Amino acid sequence: MKCLRLLSLLVAAFPIAALPQTVNINADLLLAARKGSEATVQVLLDQGASLNSRNRLGDTPLIIAAKNGHTAMGLMLIERGADVNIRNLAGVSPLMAAAFEGNLQLVRALLARRADLAPTDRVKKTAVVYAAGNGHAEVLRALLDAGVDANARYDNELTALMWASAYGRDEAVKLLLVRGADVNARDNRGKTAAEMAEEGGHRTTLSLLRK
Repeated sequence: MKCLRLLSLLVAAFPIAALPQTVNINADLLLAARKGSEATVQVLLDQGASLNSRNRLGDTPLIIAAKNGHTAMGLMLIERGADVNIRNLAGVSPLMAAAFEGNLQLVRALLARRADLAPTDRVKKTAVVYAAGNGHAEVLRALLDAGVDANARYDNELTALMWASAYGRDEAVKLLLVRGADVNARDNRGKTAAEMAEEGGHRTTLSLLRK
């Protein structure tokens, strides 16, 4: 009892300053972005949250929006000046994420803000590789229109045509052929796009390539 009374006297004599209810506004911003809550994101930005805040994966709100298909929010972040070339810890940029998801609106908006076409991520893929491999032909068209060479070589000497052919992405294959992709190019194993299509059992793709 004496100890408790002494403690009470000490607290009364030296009151502890009330601690402010600190709120990590940047963490709140990232959480709102992940949930797709555009209105909350806007409010937090207006209150001073950092537009290019990053979570433990290195994702910014813009990368989060691109990954999760939150198109309107992504467009808003771009309009407010989000850095379109920041990459996360895996090397993924907003453009790569949008290309992977086939989000044409975001891809076009990012390209309009001069998003870099060249970077590769941790697994040595680019936005073009993701668009071709996933069969997002219109996204691929936008990237080619932005200046990507249809015969550019990527990891293991693969081309976009090889990526599209290996997965049977016929619309992407058609587009690349129209844009002058070389059907005779070989990767570092000596394989052509047609051989990759045949290995994958993609008969329609193989027919396109053999024409």
